Amino acid sequence: MTEEQNSTTPESEAGEEKKYMRTVRSFVLRAGRMTEGQQRGLDEAWPKYGLDLANGAIQLDEVFGRDAPVVLEIGFGMGDSLLSMAKDQPEKNYIGIEVHRPGVGRLLNNAQLEGVDNIRVYCDDAVEVLAQCIPDGSLDTLQLFFPDPWHKKKHHKRRIVQPEFAQTIRRKLKVGGVFHMATDWENYAEHMMEVMNVAEGYNNVAGDGQFSPQPEWRPVTKFQKRGERLGHGVWDLMFERTE
Repeated sequence: MTEEQNSTTPESEAGEEKKYMRTVRSFVLRAGRMTEGQQRGLDEAWPKYGLDLANGAIQLDEVFGRDAPVVLEIGFGMGDSLLSMAKDQPEKNYIGIEVHRPGVGRLLNNAQLEGVDNIRVYCDDAVEVLAQCIPDGSLDTLQLFFPDPWHKKKHHKRRIVQPEFAQTIRRKLKVGGVFHMATDWENYAEHMMEVMNVAEGYNNVAGDGQFSPQPEWRPVTKFQKRGERLGHGVWDLMFERTE
């Protein structure tokens, strides 16, 4: 802030502070050109699959037309793995949250083409969706697969897995529900473990300080394949809500 801005009155200072303060975000909204299929997904399939942040809290049985276990995934990228899981586990309801519109369009288009009915999608900031739309104690699983690792130390504060976020997730999970994370960055895996080991109300499914094996039902994503090509390992963490 400049010296000129610092010379404002107390009333205007409050306004300036509100104007210039920015929430630290865990993602970068990347521009991307829409393909014909992606645009068609947004234009034609959104009325069926899309959910809007502005509509506020949802009733899950009304959204899906049935009562079934609910899996929510944050940051599904281009949507291929989420669609695969929904197809392979039709007994579950899936909600995906993604800010990248081409990825949302691709998922919607493919879900419509393949007749997959157990997916719903938000194209919004996951933190806001969780706060405003998802009922407490409603989720059986929350998935966070290969989030931006923000590998530079000065950017670690942007990592989405932080103590406050862990408690946000806990409130949304049912007792016995699981927060499932995966990353191909060892330093981020260690960070996740450090945060979750001391998070109140959780139990590590694999045992204290242990990483979980990749379950058969989690597809290998393009991010995982890329990481493996670069010689990265892959770490899964699964923490159950206990209270």
